[in-house]
Amino acid sequence: MTEPRRGLGGQRCAPGGGPGPGQRGRTQREKVLVREGCCREEARARSGGGAPPEPGAGERAELGRLVAAVRARLVRAGALGLRGLPAAARARAAPAPAGGAPAVPAGSSSCAAARPAAGAAPRPAAAELAALAASIEGCTLCGLWRSRSRVVFGEGDPAARLMFVGEGPGAEEDRSGRPFVGPAGRLLDRMIRAMGLAREQVYIANVVKCRPPGNRAPTPDEAGTCLRFLRRQIELVAPELIVALGASAARVLVGEGHAVGRLRGRVHRFGEVPVVVTYHPAYLLRTPADKRKAWEDLQLAMRLLGLPLPDR
Repeated sequence: MTEPRRGLGGQRCAPGGGPGPGQRGRTQREKVLVREGCCREEARARSGGGAPPEPGAGERAELGRLVAAVRARLVRAGALGLRGLPAAARARAAPAPAGGAPAVPAGSSSCAAARPAAGAAPRPAAAELAALAASIEGCTLCGLWRSRSRVVFGEGDPAARLMFVGEGPGAEEDRSGRPFVGPAGRLLDRMIRAMGLAREQVYIANVVKCRPPGNRAPTPDEAGTCLRFLRRQIELVAPELIVALGASAARVLVGEGHAVGRLRGRVHRFGEVPVVVTYHPAYLLRTPADKRKAWEDLQLAMRLLGLPLPDR
């Protein structure tokens, strides 16, 4: 005996696609719909098509392809020493919020110079600096990360008129995560006080954020890799004047490879920001005779800022 086929919703269909016993009493339209369902199921069974696709199956398949693409990007980024997608890729991948507002990428790359998305309300410089500092905590863009203990980002007034830029962290800075806290830092503090300012009133940063082994000078590649972060710090603080401490800072900010003695005594520029070059405090500890020259450079900086000069 032939088992009657079942149509959509489990209805029993008589051989030939006609209505089964349970279909009597239905309207003509219902009978047509049932017959059409039986015929479609029979055709699907003959063609080996199986069950109809579940609702949303296409969307899930597309989502799976997107996830696989993102995973592949992360693997490639990891091979390059990065720990996240580039900011542009995150912006493309982030879904747009309801209402058509521009999407703001969540989080930030381990070495991305964090910026607000286009159209987003500007954040205070302090918040932007904190976001930038957090974004480079795990930076591996150059080889200095292999020997560092801490990333030394920078500190001070996020709206400072005066910014000091040194070479790189030393041993004490590497341990503490703060710039200029060793013997050279204590001399810098005295230099700042001689200008009639407090350390908390200026902003202090370095060319590189990780300590070079043995306190050597950073290589051009290391300094060039870290320049994006220093440049962003300068953009956010927007100082009226930068004092470059030592040859490495002068080389990056002024773009000249001359000795400090040939660069000091005049005003240079980093973009639109005036730059005064002077000796690094660590050099002054080794060569006290040049402290008078450094004081002359600081007085030049004070005149540019309109600060009163001491009577001495």
